[in-house]
Amino acid sequence: MTASPGRLVLAATPLGDPGDASARLIDALGSADVIAAEDTRRLRTLTSALGVSPSGRVVSFYEDVETARLPKLLEALRGGETVLVVTDAGMPSVSDPGFRLVAACVAEDLPVTCLPGPSAVTTALALSGLPCDRFCFEGFAPRKPGERAKWLRELVGERRTVVFFESPHRVASLLSDAVSVLGATRRAAVCRELTKTYEEVKRGTLADLASWAADGVRGEITVVLEGAPARQASVADLVPEVAERVASGERLKTVAAEVAGATGVSTKELYAAVLAARK
Repeated sequence: MTASPGRLVLAATPLGDPGDASARLIDALGSADVIAAEDTRRLRTLTSALGVSPSGRVVSFYEDVETARLPKLLEALRGGETVLVVTDAGMPSVSDPGFRLVAACVAEDLPVTCLPGPSAVTTALALSGLPCDRFCFEGFAPRKPGERAKWLRELVGERRTVVFFESPHRVASLLSDAVSVLGATRRAAVCRELTKTYEEVKRGTLADLASWAADGVRGEITVVLEGAPARQASVADLVPEVAERVASGERLKTVAAEVAGATGVSTKELYAAVLAARK
């Protein structure tokens, strides 16, 4: 007789304060057949704080071994076991391990569910004081200066509030670059050590925040960036701007789409106008 499939459970874990753990998370930690943890040491710290003794097998499930762990975890699920995925903090698969396993389960039609809970993304967004009605999440900011500058240029016309993660060692240089690319007056918030003892939220212009971060910042960092204001311009007014960026090495199609998105003009009309100006 073929066993009924088990269930993959994605569980959000506290960002810092164990008191934020849900009753469902506590129950799942004590009853799951397998716990796939990003860091088994942090899992032990969490279960100790919650007074839970896992009864199932505990396996490491961090980025470098995620793909290699899939076959055994899928085998467990096919055999009817419950597999619980937890990361160091927040929701699995959101800039953390989990996505590949979920995708594999979906491909095999294996049950997947989620125990909702803490998220640095929405927590920082709510605390930022910036508009929350429309936002986008950008994961971690690029590490290399050239890639970071290109990424920031893509955000010049982004109308939605932007949330992203950054290393404390790079946040000062990122904010300095953001001033250069996005302008000194664009507002932002840097959220540090959310829910922990030394939680801090610094709000202000990019220039203010770059100055504050210059002496160094510690802790887990989430940055929230104000969306770009709507620009009022005609297609003809925008042609020189697009032409200048293309002359510096950017692709016309990409630049036309970005500038059009920031100003509300037609991408097709702007693209055609730039080509016409070359004749």
